[in-house]
Amino acid sequence: MKRGLSLFFKGAGMGAADAVPGVSGGTIAFVTGIYEELIHSIRRFGPDAWGAWRDGGWRGLAIHLNLSFLLPLLAGIAASLVSVAHLVTYLLAAYPMLLNAFFFGLVVASAVVVMRHISGWRLWHVLPLAIGMLLAQWLPGLMPALAGLGGLKLTVAGAIAISAMLLPGVSGSFLLLTMGLYGTVMEGIKGLDLVLIAQFGIGCLFGLMTFSRVLSWLFRHYHGATLQLLIGFIVGSLPQLWPWREMTRYQLGPDQQVIPLDYRYLLPGDYTALTGQPAQIWAVMALMAVGLVLVLVVSERSTTSFKEQ
Repeated sequence: MKRGLSLFFKGAGMGAADAVPGVSGGTIAFVTGIYEELIHSIRRFGPDAWGAWRDGGWRGLAIHLNLSFLLPLLAGIAASLVSVAHLVTYLLAAYPMLLNAFFFGLVVASAVVVMRHISGWRLWHVLPLAIGMLLAQWLPGLMPALAGLGGLKLTVAGAIAISAMLLPGVSGSFLLLTMGLYGTVMEGIKGLDLVLIAQFGIGCLFGLMTFSRVLSWLFRHYHGATLQLLIGFIVGSLPQLWPWREMTRYQLGPDQQVIPLDYRYLLPGDYTALTGQPAQIWAVMALMAVGLVLVLVVSERSTTSFKEQ
């Protein structure tokens, strides 16, 4: 019961993070110590599940799919998406600089947490680290091209977004934003648009079934290199959360939504001079520190709890 409640709140944290462009639910999963179990559990949904049900019935199937782990986690994600996500999206619209500052500190600390899990560092690990950083910067630039897929775009977007959400540092919401679908999907979830949710959900299901297997295989065969790849993704995502930035290039989506294509990253003084808006340096720094400390404390508690089990 205690673990189920803990998993529910971890899922709620993942759902809230997934609602914010620039933050990944996978980051929250890693910080809270459940990332690899999540990936391996999702991978179990496949042909082997039929054998588990045939040999052990519903109980055998539940054990095979690790439902005691997945169900409370998914309940937390769902509850967060229809409740906490409302607050997060409001804060994103009303106080974007301060919210980005908090998540910037959170993501910096997340990179530190992942580094702690690496043992036996090798020089060639620089390669997956660099690949992760490049992909985090490169993927958003490809997304606007998917706007011409017509009726399939929601399904394709679901597959891409959920795959990104499984990666710490790669924001599925940000990729949706660059595709011009972030507002559409969030409003559909809030308004319980069943047709939209079904189209998007089919894509998510396909993405989960395929990408989780890729990640699970990588963890089993190249654990250290895969962690370096994830660190690259996390570090590469940091510019998306830099509080003092100015949009320099954009395009309009189908519903006239602004899709950011490029930013100029500024120092606080330059930001104020160029935009005329206060840099709120002390508030920004304080929230960065809060995000950083919160992640380190949660990670430490999660590690301690794991060792005690």
